[in-house]
Amino acid sequence: MTTGLWTLLATVVIGGLVRLPLALVMFAGGAAYLFATRQDIGLLVGQVMNQMTAMYVLVAIPMFILAANIMNAASISDRLWAAANALVGRFRGGMGHVTVVVSMIFSSMSGSAVTDAAGPGLVATRQMQRIGGYPPGLACAITAAAATIAPIIPPSIPLVIYALISGASIGALFLAGLVPGFLMGAALMLAIRAVAGRRALPVGEVVPIRAMPAVFGRAALSLTLPVVLLGGIWTGVFTPTEAAAVAAFWALILGAAVYRRIGIRTLGSVFGESARQSASTMLLIASAFILNYAIANEGLAARLALAITDLQLGPMQFMALVNLLFLVLGCFLDGSVMMLVFVPLILPSAKALGIDLTYFGIVVTLNFMIGLITPPYGLLLFVMASLARVPLGQIIREIWPFVLALGGVLAVLTVFPSITLFLPRLFGYE
Repeated sequence: MTTGLWTLLATVVIGGLVRLPLALVMFAGGAAYLFATRQDIGLLVGQVMNQMTAMYVLVAIPMFILAANIMNAASISDRLWAAANALVGRFRGGMGHVTVVVSMIFSSMSGSAVTDAAGPGLVATRQMQRIGGYPPGLACAITAAAATIAPIIPPSIPLVIYALISGASIGALFLAGLVPGFLMGAALMLAIRAVAGRRALPVGEVVPIRAMPAVFGRAALSLTLPVVLLGGIWTGVFTPTEAAAVAAFWALILGAAVYRRIGIRTLGSVFGESARQSASTMLLIASAFILNYAIANEGLAARLALAITDLQLGPMQFMALVNLLFLVLGCFLDGSVMMLVFVPLILPSAKALGIDLTYFGIVVTLNFMIGLITPPYGLLLFVMASLARVPLGQIIREIWPFVLALGGVLAVLTVFPSITLFLPRLFGYE
Protein backbone atom coordinates (compact mmCIF):
# COMPACT_ATOMS: atom_id res chain seq x y z
CA MET A 1 0.00 0.00 0.00
CA THR A 2 1.03 3.62 -0.51
CA THR A 3 1.95 6.04 2.26
CA GLY A 4 -1.39 7.77 1.81
CA LEU A 5 -3.38 4.59 2.37
CA TRP A 6 -1.30 3.60 5.40
CA THR A 7 -1.91 7.06 6.86
CA LEU A 8 -5.65 6.81 6.19
CA LEU A 9 -5.85 3.34 7.74
CA ALA A 10 -3.85 4.34 10.83
CA THR A 11 -6.05 7.40 11.38
CA VAL A 12 -9.25 5.36 11.13
CA VAL A 13 -7.96 2.66 13.48
CA ILE A 14 -6.78 5.18 16.08
CA GLY A 15 -10.07 7.10 15.84
CA GLY A 16 -12.00 3.88 16.37
CA LEU A 17 -9.90 2.87 19.36
CA VAL A 18 -10.53 6.17 21.13
CA ARG A 19 -14.26 5.85 20.25
CA LEU A 20 -14.64 9.00 18.19
CA PRO A 21 -17.93 9.30 16.24
CA LEU A 22 -17.74 7.24 13.05
CA ALA A 23 -18.37 10.16 10.69
CA LEU A 24 -15.60 12.17 12.36
CA VAL A 25 -13.21 9.20 12.08
CA MET A 26 -13.90 8.90 8.35
CA PHE A 27 -13.49 12.65 7.77
CA ALA A 28 -10.21 12.57 9.70
CA GLY A 29 -9.01 9.60 7.65
CA GLY A 30 -9.80 11.43 4.42
CA ALA A 31 -8.05 14.59 5.59
CA ALA A 32 -5.00 12.57 6.68
CA TYR A 33 -4.89 10.94 3.25
CA LEU A 34 -4.97 14.31 1.48
CA PHE A 35 -2.17 15.65 3.70
CA ALA A 36 -0.05 12.54 3.17
CA THR A 37 -0.48 12.71 -0.62
CA ARG A 38 0.04 16.50 -0.67
CA GLN A 39 -3.33 17.22 -2.23
CA ASP A 40 -5.49 20.29 -1.72
CA ILE A 41 -7.42 19.93 1.56
CA GLY A 42 -10.28 21.75 -0.19
CA LEU A 43 -11.07 18.43 -1.87
CA LEU A 44 -12.80 17.49 1.40
CA VAL A 45 -15.47 20.07 0.66
CA GLY A 46 -15.39 19.63 -3.10
CA GLN A 47 -15.97 15.89 -3.06
CA VAL A 48 -18.78 16.11 -0.55
CA MET A 49 -20.62 18.96 -2.28
CA ASN A 50 -20.25 17.55 -5.77
CA GLN A 51 -21.44 14.10 -4.78
CA MET A 52 -24.30 15.06 -2.46
CA THR A 53 -25.80 17.78 -4.64
CA ALA A 54 -25.91 15.36 -7.57
CA MET A 55 -27.88 12.75 -5.60
CA TYR A 56 -31.36 14.17 -5.16
CA VAL A 57 -32.61 10.80 -3.85
CA LEU A 58 -30.78 11.53 -0.57
CA VAL A 59 -33.81 13.65 0.33
CA ALA A 60 -35.68 10.39 0.93
CA ILE A 61 -33.57 9.47 3.95
CA PRO A 62 -34.59 12.26 6.38
CA MET A 63 -38.20 11.92 5.22
CA PHE A 64 -38.32 8.20 6.03
CA ILE A 65 -36.70 8.90 9.40
CA LEU A 66 -39.34 11.56 10.12
CA ALA A 67 -42.17 9.21 9.12
CA ALA A 68 -40.90 6.46 11.42
CA ASN A 69 -40.56 8.83 14.39
CA ILE A 70 -44.07 10.20 13.85
CA MET A 71 -45.43 6.64 13.79
CA ASN A 72 -43.69 5.84 17.06
CA ALA A 73 -45.20 8.92 18.68
CA ALA A 74 -48.69 8.24 17.32
CA SER A 75 -49.32 4.89 19.10
CA ILE A 76 -49.21 3.05 15.79
CA SER A 77 -46.86 0.46 17.32
CA ASP A 78 -49.44 -0.47 19.99
CA ARG A 79 -52.22 -0.86 17.41
CA LEU A 80 -50.07 -3.05 15.19
CA TRP A 81 -49.10 -5.18 18.21
CA ALA A 82 -52.76 -5.82 19.07
CA ALA A 83 -53.61 -6.82 15.49
CA ALA A 84 -50.61 -9.14 15.18
CA ASN A 85 -51.43 -10.70 18.54
CA ALA A 86 -54.93 -11.53 17.32
CA LEU A 87 -53.40 -13.32 14.32
CA VAL A 88 -50.56 -15.40 15.77
CA GLY A 89 -50.51 -14.87 19.53
CA ARG A 90 -52.41 -18.10 20.18
CA PHE A 91 -49.54 -20.37 19.04
CA ARG A 92 -46.72 -21.89 21.11
CA GLY A 93 -44.25 -19.08 21.75
CA GLY A 94 -46.97 -16.74 20.55
CA MET A 95 -45.47 -13.50 21.84
CA GLY A 96 -42.30 -14.16 19.81
CA HIS A 97 -44.36 -14.77 16.67
CA VAL A 98 -46.26 -11.53 17.32
CA THR A 99 -42.96 -9.65 17.56
CA VAL A 100 -41.89 -10.91 14.13
CA VAL A 101 -45.24 -10.08 12.52
CA VAL A 102 -45.23 -6.57 14.01
CA SER A 103 -41.70 -6.02 12.71
CA MET A 104 -42.72 -7.16 9.23
CA ILE A 105 -45.65 -4.73 9.20
CA PHE A 106 -43.66 -1.84 10.66
CA SER A 107 -40.84 -2.59 8.19
CA SER A 108 -43.12 -1.45 5.40
CA MET A 109 -43.26 1.96 7.04
CA SER A 110 -39.89 2.72 8.66
CA GLY A 111 -37.00 1.34 6.55
CA SER A 112 -34.63 1.30 9.51
CA ALA A 113 -33.62 -1.62 11.75
CA VAL A 114 -32.73 0.62 14.71
CA THR A 115 -36.05 2.50 14.44
CA ASP A 116 -37.92 -0.81 14.33
CA ALA A 117 -36.09 -2.07 17.43
CA ALA A 118 -36.52 1.17 19.37
CA GLY A 119 -40.21 1.64 18.44
CA PRO A 120 -42.44 -1.43 18.21
CA GLY A 121 -39.51 -3.60 19.24
CA LEU A 122 -39.35 -2.13 22.73
CA VAL A 123 -43.12 -2.61 23.10
CA ALA A 124 -42.70 -6.24 21.97
CA THR A 125 -39.86 -6.91 24.41
CA ARG A 126 -41.94 -5.75 27.36
CA GLN A 127 -44.97 -7.76 26.24
CA MET A 128 -42.92 -10.94 25.77
CA GLN A 129 -41.64 -10.67 29.33
CA ARG A 130 -44.94 -9.58 30.91
CA ILE A 131 -47.40 -11.86 29.11
CA GLY A 132 -45.27 -14.66 27.68
CA GLY A 133 -42.84 -15.11 30.55
CA TYR A 134 -39.85 -14.89 28.21
CA PRO A 135 -36.38 -14.56 29.78
CA PRO A 136 -35.17 -10.97 29.22
CA GLY A 137 -32.22 -12.03 27.05
CA LEU A 138 -34.42 -14.14 24.77
CA ALA A 139 -37.02 -11.39 24.42
CA CYS A 140 -34.33 -8.90 23.39
CA ALA A 141 -32.70 -11.40 21.01
CA ILE A 142 -36.01 -12.04 19.20
CA THR A 143 -36.67 -8.31 18.95
CA ALA A 144 -33.19 -7.59 17.58
CA ALA A 145 -33.45 -10.41 15.03
CA ALA A 146 -36.92 -9.32 13.91
CA ALA A 147 -35.73 -5.73 13.44
CA THR A 148 -33.30 -6.87 10.73
CA ILE A 149 -36.30 -7.33 8.42
CA ALA A 150 -36.91 -3.56 8.28
CA PRO A 151 -34.18 -2.65 5.74
CA ILE A 152 -35.19 -5.54 3.44
CA ILE A 153 -38.96 -5.01 3.15
CA PRO A 154 -39.52 -1.67 1.36
CA PRO A 155 -39.17 1.20 1.91
CA SER A 156 -35.56 0.80 2.99
CA ILE A 157 -32.93 3.40 3.80
CA PRO A 158 -29.99 1.01 3.11
CA LEU A 159 -31.48 0.11 -0.29
CA VAL A 160 -31.80 3.80 -1.15
CA ILE A 161 -28.11 4.24 -0.31
CA TYR A 162 -27.19 1.15 -2.34
CA ALA A 163 -29.12 2.56 -5.31
CA LEU A 164 -27.04 5.75 -5.04
CA ILE A 165 -23.82 3.75 -5.07
CA SER A 166 -24.67 1.22 -7.76
CA GLY A 167 -27.08 3.02 -10.07
CA ALA A 168 -29.63 0.22 -9.62
CA SER A 169 -33.32 1.11 -9.82
CA ILE A 170 -34.87 1.95 -6.44
CA GLY A 171 -38.24 0.67 -7.66
CA ALA A 172 -36.71 -2.68 -8.63
CA LEU A 173 -34.85 -2.93 -5.30
CA PHE A 174 -38.02 -2.21 -3.34
CA LEU A 175 -39.90 -4.93 -5.22
CA ALA A 176 -37.00 -7.35 -4.86
CA GLY A 177 -37.01 -6.99 -1.06
CA LEU A 178 -40.57 -8.20 -0.52
CA VAL A 179 -40.14 -11.98 -0.91
CA PRO A 180 -36.80 -12.09 0.98
CA GLY A 181 -38.38 -10.08 3.79
CA PHE A 182 -41.21 -12.56 4.18
CA LEU A 183 -38.74 -15.46 4.03
CA MET A 184 -36.80 -13.85 6.87
CA GLY A 185 -39.99 -13.58 8.91
CA ALA A 186 -40.89 -17.22 8.26
CA ALA A 187 -37.39 -18.42 9.16
CA LEU A 188 -37.41 -16.48 12.43
CA MET A 189 -40.85 -17.83 13.35
CA LEU A 190 -39.63 -21.38 12.73
CA ALA A 191 -36.65 -20.70 15.00
CA ILE A 192 -38.97 -19.27 17.68
CA ARG A 193 -41.19 -22.37 17.43
CA ALA A 194 -38.16 -24.61 17.94
CA VAL A 195 -36.93 -22.59 20.93
CA ALA A 196 -40.44 -22.41 22.41
CA GLY A 197 -40.89 -26.19 22.16
CA ARG A 198 -37.50 -26.92 23.69
CA ARG A 199 -37.93 -24.50 26.59
CA ALA A 200 -41.68 -25.00 27.12
CA LEU A 201 -42.59 -21.36 26.54
CA PRO A 202 -46.32 -20.77 27.05
CA VAL A 203 -48.98 -20.60 24.37
CA GLY A 204 -49.77 -16.97 23.72
CA GLU A 205 -52.92 -14.98 24.36
CA VAL A 206 -56.06 -16.17 22.57
CA VAL A 207 -58.15 -13.27 21.27
CA PRO A 208 -61.85 -14.24 20.95
CA ILE A 209 -63.20 -14.18 17.41
CA ARG A 210 -65.90 -11.70 18.39
CA ALA A 211 -63.20 -9.24 19.51
CA MET A 212 -61.14 -9.43 16.32
CA PRO A 213 -63.13 -6.91 14.23
CA ALA A 214 -62.56 -4.23 16.85
CA VAL A 215 -58.85 -5.05 17.13
CA PHE A 216 -58.29 -4.98 13.37
CA GLY A 217 -60.46 -1.89 13.08
CA ARG A 218 -58.15 0.03 15.42
CA ALA A 219 -55.17 -0.94 13.24
CA ALA A 220 -56.87 -0.54 9.85
CA LEU A 221 -55.88 3.07 9.24
CA SER A 222 -52.28 2.36 10.31
CA LEU A 223 -52.12 -0.39 7.70
CA THR A 224 -53.09 2.03 4.95
CA LEU A 225 -49.64 3.62 5.12
CA PRO A 226 -47.70 0.83 3.36
CA VAL A 227 -50.55 0.48 0.84
CA VAL A 228 -50.41 4.17 -0.04
CA LEU A 229 -46.63 4.23 -0.01
CA LEU A 230 -45.82 1.16 -2.07
CA GLY A 231 -48.90 1.41 -4.27
CA GLY A 232 -47.95 4.95 -5.23
CA ILE A 233 -44.40 3.93 -6.15
CA TRP A 234 -45.34 0.93 -8.25
CA THR A 235 -48.21 2.64 -10.07
CA GLY A 236 -46.00 5.60 -10.90
CA VAL A 237 -48.09 8.17 -9.00
CA PHE A 238 -44.92 9.35 -7.27
CA THR A 239 -41.24 8.45 -7.26
CA PRO A 240 -39.54 6.61 -4.38
CA THR A 241 -38.01 9.92 -3.30
CA GLU A 242 -41.40 11.63 -3.26
CA ALA A 243 -42.84 8.59 -1.48
CA ALA A 244 -40.74 9.40 1.57
CA ALA A 245 -42.44 12.79 1.91
CA VAL A 246 -45.85 11.18 1.34
CA ALA A 247 -45.11 8.69 4.11
CA ALA A 248 -44.17 11.45 6.56
CA PHE A 249 -47.27 13.50 5.66
CA TRP A 250 -49.64 10.53 5.90
CA ALA A 251 -48.18 9.49 9.26
CA LEU A 252 -48.62 13.07 10.51
CA ILE A 253 -52.27 13.11 9.41
CA LEU A 254 -52.92 9.83 11.26
CA GLY A 255 -51.07 10.88 14.41
CA ALA A 256 -52.40 14.43 14.69
CA ALA A 257 -55.86 14.44 13.10
CA VAL A 258 -57.09 10.85 13.47
CA TYR A 259 -55.48 9.36 16.60
CA ARG A 260 -54.94 12.77 18.23
CA ARG A 261 -51.75 11.59 19.91
CA ILE A 262 -49.45 14.26 18.47
CA GLY A 263 -49.69 17.85 19.64
CA ILE A 264 -47.43 20.84 19.06
CA ARG A 265 -45.06 19.89 21.88
CA THR A 266 -44.82 16.25 20.75
CA LEU A 267 -44.35 17.29 17.16
CA GLY A 268 -41.50 19.57 18.17
CA SER A 269 -39.67 16.72 19.88
CA VAL A 270 -40.33 14.44 16.88
CA PHE A 271 -38.84 16.98 14.48
CA GLY A 272 -35.89 17.55 16.79
CA GLU A 273 -35.10 13.83 17.09
CA SER A 274 -35.55 13.34 13.34
CA ALA A 275 -33.18 16.22 12.64
CA ARG A 276 -30.53 14.70 14.90
CA GLN A 277 -30.87 11.26 13.34
CA SER A 278 -30.86 12.70 9.81
CA ALA A 279 -27.78 14.81 10.51
CA SER A 280 -25.95 11.77 11.85
CA THR A 281 -26.85 9.69 8.79
CA MET A 282 -26.00 12.44 6.30
CA LEU A 283 -22.65 13.15 7.97
CA LEU A 284 -21.82 9.48 7.67
CA ILE A 285 -22.68 9.44 3.96
CA ALA A 286 -20.74 12.65 3.37
CA SER A 287 -17.66 11.30 5.12
CA ALA A 288 -17.81 8.14 3.03
CA PHE A 289 -17.40 10.20 -0.16
CA ILE A 290 -13.96 11.23 1.07
CA LEU A 291 -12.90 7.64 1.62
CA ASN A 292 -14.35 6.66 -1.74
CA TYR A 293 -12.25 9.40 -3.35
CA ALA A 294 -9.11 7.95 -1.75
CA ILE A 295 -10.05 4.45 -2.93
CA ALA A 296 -10.68 5.67 -6.47
CA ASN A 297 -7.52 7.79 -6.50
CA GLU A 298 -5.44 4.76 -5.50
CA GLY A 299 -7.12 2.53 -8.08
CA LEU A 300 -8.09 -0.05 -5.45
CA ALA A 301 -11.38 -0.98 -7.08
CA ALA A 302 -9.71 -1.68 -10.41
CA ARG A 303 -6.96 -3.71 -8.74
CA LEU A 304 -9.46 -5.73 -6.71
CA ALA A 305 -11.54 -6.40 -9.81
CA LEU A 306 -8.40 -7.58 -11.64
CA ALA A 307 -7.42 -9.84 -8.72
CA ILE A 308 -10.87 -11.43 -8.67
CA THR A 309 -10.76 -11.88 -12.43
CA ASP A 310 -7.41 -13.66 -12.07
CA LEU A 311 -9.06 -16.11 -9.65
CA GLN A 312 -11.41 -17.04 -12.50
CA LEU A 313 -14.43 -17.28 -10.20
CA GLY A 314 -17.87 -17.95 -11.55
CA PRO A 315 -20.82 -15.79 -10.43
CA MET A 316 -21.88 -18.22 -7.69
CA GLN A 317 -18.34 -18.64 -6.37
CA PHE A 318 -17.97 -14.87 -6.34
CA MET A 319 -21.21 -14.48 -4.36
CA ALA A 320 -20.05 -17.12 -1.87
CA LEU A 321 -16.81 -15.18 -1.40
CA VAL A 322 -18.74 -11.91 -0.95
CA ASN A 323 -21.01 -13.51 1.66
CA LEU A 324 -18.04 -14.88 3.59
CA LEU A 325 -16.26 -11.52 3.46
CA PHE A 326 -19.24 -9.51 4.69
CA LEU A 327 -20.30 -12.00 7.35
CA VAL A 328 -16.80 -11.82 8.86
CA LEU A 329 -16.54 -8.03 8.51
CA GLY A 330 -20.04 -7.68 10.00
CA CYS A 331 -18.72 -9.02 13.30
CA PHE A 332 -16.49 -5.95 13.62
CA LEU A 333 -17.76 -3.16 11.34
CA ASP A 334 -20.97 -1.18 11.03
CA GLY A 335 -23.14 -2.04 8.02
CA SER A 336 -23.06 1.55 6.81
CA VAL A 337 -19.26 1.43 6.59
CA MET A 338 -19.38 -1.76 4.55
CA MET A 339 -22.08 -0.33 2.30
CA LEU A 340 -20.33 2.97 1.68
CA VAL A 341 -16.71 1.79 1.57
CA PHE A 342 -16.55 -1.88 0.58
CA VAL A 343 -19.50 -2.21 -1.80
CA PRO A 344 -18.07 0.35 -4.28
CA LEU A 345 -14.86 -1.71 -4.24
CA ILE A 346 -16.51 -4.95 -5.36
CA LEU A 347 -19.26 -3.58 -7.62
CA PRO A 348 -16.97 -3.51 -10.71
CA SER A 349 -16.25 -7.22 -10.25
CA ALA A 350 -19.95 -8.01 -9.86
CA LYS A 351 -20.73 -6.10 -13.05
CA ALA A 352 -17.91 -7.82 -14.92
CA LEU A 353 -19.35 -11.23 -13.98
CA GLY A 354 -22.81 -10.22 -15.18
CA ILE A 355 -24.41 -10.39 -11.73
CA ASP A 356 -27.75 -8.58 -11.56
CA LEU A 357 -27.27 -5.46 -9.43
CA THR A 358 -30.74 -5.70 -7.90
CA TYR A 359 -30.10 -9.26 -6.72
CA PHE A 360 -26.62 -8.27 -5.54
CA GLY A 361 -28.03 -5.36 -3.52
CA ILE A 362 -30.54 -7.52 -1.64
CA VAL A 363 -27.92 -10.18 -0.84
CA VAL A 364 -25.30 -7.74 0.48
CA THR A 365 -27.91 -5.81 2.48
CA LEU A 366 -29.03 -9.06 4.13
CA ASN A 367 -25.38 -9.71 4.99
CA PHE A 368 -25.21 -6.34 6.71
CA MET A 369 -28.43 -7.07 8.64
CA ILE A 370 -27.00 -10.33 9.97
CA GLY A 371 -23.96 -8.31 11.04
CA LEU A 372 -26.25 -6.14 13.18
CA ILE A 373 -26.98 -9.11 15.45
CA THR A 374 -23.59 -10.84 15.30
CA PRO A 375 -21.22 -10.40 18.28
CA PRO A 376 -18.94 -8.78 19.20
CA TYR A 377 -20.13 -5.60 17.38
CA GLY A 378 -23.84 -6.32 16.77
CA LEU A 379 -25.29 -2.80 16.92
CA LEU A 380 -28.85 -4.03 17.53
CA LEU A 381 -27.65 -6.10 20.46
CA PHE A 382 -26.25 -2.95 22.07
CA VAL A 383 -29.43 -1.01 21.26
CA MET A 384 -31.66 -3.61 22.93
CA ALA A 385 -29.34 -3.98 25.92
CA SER A 386 -29.50 -0.22 26.44
CA LEU A 387 -33.25 0.25 25.87
CA ALA A 388 -34.43 -2.81 27.80
CA ARG A 389 -31.68 -2.59 30.46
CA VAL A 390 -30.71 -6.22 29.96
CA PRO A 391 -27.06 -7.39 30.27
CA LEU A 392 -25.49 -7.76 26.83
CA GLY A 393 -24.15 -11.23 27.66
CA GLN A 394 -27.69 -12.56 28.16
CA ILE A 395 -28.75 -11.36 24.71
CA ILE A 396 -25.64 -12.77 23.03
CA ARG A 397 -26.31 -16.22 24.54
CA GLU A 398 -29.83 -16.22 23.06
CA ILE A 399 -29.17 -14.75 19.59
CA TRP A 400 -27.55 -17.73 17.85
CA PRO A 401 -30.65 -19.66 16.68
CA PHE A 402 -31.83 -16.51 14.92
CA VAL A 403 -28.44 -15.81 13.35
CA LEU A 404 -28.53 -19.35 11.94
CA ALA A 405 -32.10 -18.88 10.66
CA LEU A 406 -31.19 -15.69 8.80
CA GLY A 407 -28.00 -17.34 7.52
CA GLY A 408 -30.17 -20.05 6.00
CA VAL A 409 -32.26 -17.41 4.19
CA LEU A 410 -29.06 -15.79 2.92
CA ALA A 411 -27.87 -19.12 1.50
CA VAL A 412 -31.21 -19.74 -0.26
CA LEU A 413 -31.31 -16.24 -1.78
CA THR A 414 -27.70 -16.55 -2.95
CA VAL A 415 -28.23 -19.88 -4.68
CA PHE A 416 -31.62 -19.01 -6.20
CA PRO A 417 -31.51 -15.44 -7.62
CA SER A 418 -34.97 -15.89 -9.16
CA ILE A 419 -36.53 -15.64 -5.68
CA THR A 420 -35.26 -12.07 -5.44
CA LEU A 421 -35.81 -11.10 -9.08
CA PHE A 422 -39.27 -12.61 -9.60
CA LEU A 423 -41.30 -9.53 -8.64
CA PRO A 424 -39.07 -6.91 -10.37
CA ARG A 425 -39.29 -8.86 -13.62
CA LEU A 426 -43.05 -9.32 -13.19
CA PHE A 427 -43.40 -5.52 -13.01
CA GLY A 428 -41.21 -4.99 -16.09
CA TYR A 429 -37.82 -4.24 -14.53
CA GLU A 430 -34.85 -5.84 -16.32
